Parts: sequence; C-alpha cells; structure tokens
Amino acid sequence: MWDLRLPAGLFFTGLGIILCAYGLLFPGIRAELASDINVNLYSGISMGVFGIILLLLAWRKRA
Repeated sequence: MWDLRLPAGLFFTGLGIILCAYGLLFPGIRAELASDINVNLYSGISMGVFGIILLLLAWRKRA
C-alpha cells in the first residue's frame, strides 16, 4: 500500500512556499472582505506547516 503522506506533504509544502512568497512580495493584493489581513501569507504559513507535518510523519514511518 502506498503512503500518500509524502506526495501530499510535498504538495502542501510547495504550495505554502509559493503563497508565502506571493504574500510577502505583493502585500497590497488582498481580498476585499478581509482587506486588513494578508490571506496569502497566513494560508501559506498554515499550508507549509501542514505539509511539513506530513513530511515528518512520512519520514518517521520510513525510519
């Protein structure tokens, strides 16, 4: 049986890095309803943390 934590972890970590970079480089582009919040930055951080947790769990199973 294949372990889906590794590709999912890579996906979420990569997407989190892209969103964090986009949120840091273009902070003026924000959603209209949440104009005071940098949604790209915070969602990128949460996706990156989730991806790293998945990668750590996949790495722990292999060892």
